[in-house]
Amino acid sequence: MSGGGRPEKHSLTLRRHRTSVSLEPEFWAAFREIAAAEGKALNALAAEIDAGRGTDTGLAGAIRLYVLRWYRDRVPAATPAPPASREPGRTG
Repeated sequence: MSGGGRPEKHSLTLRRHRTSVSLEPEFWAAFREIAAAEGKALNALAAEIDAGRGTDTGLAGAIRLYVLRWYRDRVPAATPAPPASREPGRTG
């Protein structure tokens, strides 16, 4: 994946209200993939995210967090690293 481009502004309709959201191209692509995987229209998924976000989070940030959480939920938890070994030749 590239290093990320500049955010792109797209219009969405949330409960019959038009709004613009700026996301990096990679987030737009992932957001579209998630909507398709869930069998939802992009506007419908955005409206769900909008309804669930707090007043301290903007819609673009809420979408980014949704995308992050969606993919994290599908990746097996990382195995914890083994404890650091002692220095060679040292005991106790």
